[in-house]
Amino acid sequence: MNANRWQKTGYGIGGLAALAVLFLGVVMLSNASLHGVRLDLTQNKLYTLTPGTQQVLGELKEPVNLYFYFSREAASKQSPLILPYATRVREFLEEVAARSNGKVHLRVIDPQPFSEEEDRAAELGLQAMQATGGDSLYFGLAGTNSTDGRSAIPSFQADREEFLEYDVAKLIHELATPKKPVIGLLSSLPMQGQFDPMSGRMGEAWPIVSQLEQLFTVQQLAPDADRIAKDVDVLMVVQPKQLPPKTLYAIDQYVMNGGKMLLFVDPNSGADQSGQDPSNPMAAAMANHSSDLEPLLAAWGVVYDPTKVIGDMSLGLEVRATQNAPPVRHIGILGLHHDDMAPKDVVTNALEVINMATVGSLSAKPGAKTALEALLLSSTSAAPIPADRFNALTDPSSLRDGFLPTGQRYMIAARLTGPVDSAFPQGAPTDPKPAAGPPAAPLAAHLVKSSAPANIVIVADTDMLMDYMWVQTREMFGQRVAQPFANNGDFVANILDNLSGSSALISIRGRASFSRPFERVEALRRQADDRLRAKAMELQSELQQTESKLTDLQAKRNDQASLMLTPEQEEEVKHFTAEKARARKELRETQRGLNVDIDRLDNAIKVLNIVVAPLIVAAIGVLVLALRRRRRARGSSQTRQSPSESRAT
Repeated sequence: MNANRWQKTGYGIGGLAALAVLFLGVVMLSNASLHGVRLDLTQNKLYTLTPGTQQVLGELKEPVNLYFYFSREAASKQSPLILPYATRVREFLEEVAARSNGKVHLRVIDPQPFSEEEDRAAELGLQAMQATGGDSLYFGLAGTNSTDGRSAIPSFQADREEFLEYDVAKLIHELATPKKPVIGLLSSLPMQGQFDPMSGRMGEAWPIVSQLEQLFTVQQLAPDADRIAKDVDVLMVVQPKQLPPKTLYAIDQYVMNGGKMLLFVDPNSGADQSGQDPSNPMAAAMANHSSDLEPLLAAWGVVYDPTKVIGDMSLGLEVRATQNAPPVRHIGILGLHHDDMAPKDVVTNALEVINMATVGSLSAKPGAKTALEALLLSSTSAAPIPADRFNALTDPSSLRDGFLPTGQRYMIAARLTGPVDSAFPQGAPTDPKPAAGPPAAPLAAHLVKSSAPANIVIVADTDMLMDYMWVQTREMFGQRVAQPFANNGDFVANILDNLSGSSALISIRGRASFSRPFERVEALRRQADDRLRAKAMELQSELQQTESKLTDLQAKRNDQASLMLTPEQEEEVKHFTAEKARARKELRETQRGLNVDIDRLDNAIKVLNIVVAPLIVAAIGVLVLALRRRRRARGSSQTRQSPSESRAT
């Protein structure tokens, strides 16, 4: 019997040893065969890189070093809410490094006060927040490449969480291509400054151009250019008017060859000086100041009417027709706010105010193969107005005569993506006036269809580029300093910055937030707030009625100067005091009852987690144990029956 028991014990120990060896073997095999395999189980696939980011990583030719700086101790003291987001950023950066085939090297650094790491963080351009006790809190990302190029995200902001992937991919792309992007500017407006016959000097460039020259290499293109150079990263066309066919063809083929473009058209451009005649001051006012890019827009699947201006009752700004006149609402000069911009597009997400004037509208052509995504929208209190009504306009209030909003939101700016066809399917147009001199170099092969999906941003307004719409210039210490009061310049810079990246970078959109709000709790809180607000308004109305009765009684008295109260007033005062006490008590009760439903839900969740869930687990354990005992008992009974059966046999 004892030998039998020791034999069973040996079998048990041997089985455990075999299981341990099998487990180690499975672990080693999985490490070897499943290396790099990762599974993203989050609802919004937060840790799954988009194809655009994967393409940016795949195009890396040289290694990139990323340094993630996060002051954990300082953050835990000052703002513990940063910790979950910091974990999210670190895990995402680790995923980027894991998917880069060894091209991205990540270092996570916790800079201690007065350390070399802290000095290095400041040197790399990271911004420190002052934590409690005077310590510096770093929460940013810096990067370097093999040629000592640097780029940084100075500080991660929680309100840009949706664009975390875009910001990181953009930083890596900048390190991979460190040269300044080239912007080709083709404009019929005097944006670079024009000659002043009175002073005999060239005027200053528009502030928008000065700002762009700090960020990009801006090349001025002739209005009659017959080709766009290959080194132009983004073509910026402003107020195209009566462009010759050869220039239209050059733009067409630039887009066909995968070039990116930012286009500004306008049904009534305030900066357009065409039609000026010194002998007739009204000639310029009555001239046609619209612009268009036909036939290219039609070939790209975009509908744009240069004869219509969008008026908007809600977004119209107040202006003064003359210096002494009172301000009136001008429904043709619009102030767009954050709610009128695309929230998921990196170009507009962080902007607050954009001012525009006499804007047009864009829409997709039926059956178009391209996609038109709105960047800027009017309100629903908008409608189209004939553009000629703005010629020599002296009274902006007259625009509201007969104005009927359609209830539709009109696209003022949009992003155009997708395959496009050439507007010149038969090839280059013939030039009726060939240039004198030696023949030009032959053009590149004609393309009927785009070699890559188009990336074009179209804005139906040029006035937004003018100084008075977004910037105020002042003299400070002998220098002219531009102080912006709107985000017009940021809007243009964001578009060019976005388009000058690779097509992979442009394809990255805002991702979902990693924070998961309690939707049921938020709904209950909104309902409670609504009830409180309604009750407060009701009680406030009752108090106002009581106060009005007191005022009426005082007004009916003949001896209003007397300090003594009449019996009627005394009775009303008592009533008022009682009503006021009752109203305040009900208001407190309403306030106290605000979180009743939320507390009830909270208690239910606690009971579920603390009591119900353990009971379910315990019940399952008891059930499993009972089944095992029953199985063992059945096996024992069969064992006891077998000897008797053998003897009977």
